[in-house]
Amino acid sequence: MFSKETLFAVSLFPYLGFLWFMTKKISTPKIALIGFYLTLVFVAVTIPIGAYAQLKLHKSLADVDLLHGGAELFLTISNITIAIGFSQALGKLKVDS
Repeated sequence: MFSKETLFAVSLFPYLGFLWFMTKKISTPKIALIGFYLTLVFVAVTIPIGAYAQLKLHKSLADVDLLHGGAELFLTISNITIAIGFSQALGKLKVDS
């Protein structure tokens, strides 16, 4: 079977395709699109932090609360940004109707 690392790496390709498609669509709310790109920041931050936890602390990232919480902060920021972007877009739809 596939290791979780391999599955994680392979899963980036469909996500990059999703980002490409969403970037090309004029109707995608810009703030939401920024949030989707911030998800890549979460991934980019989590990989080295996870490696640090594993190599230097000999623990899983999930077992080091301070590092794990810091990495998850980037996911939280991206999710909030996506929600704000779509919320604003829905608000504009209601006003235009």
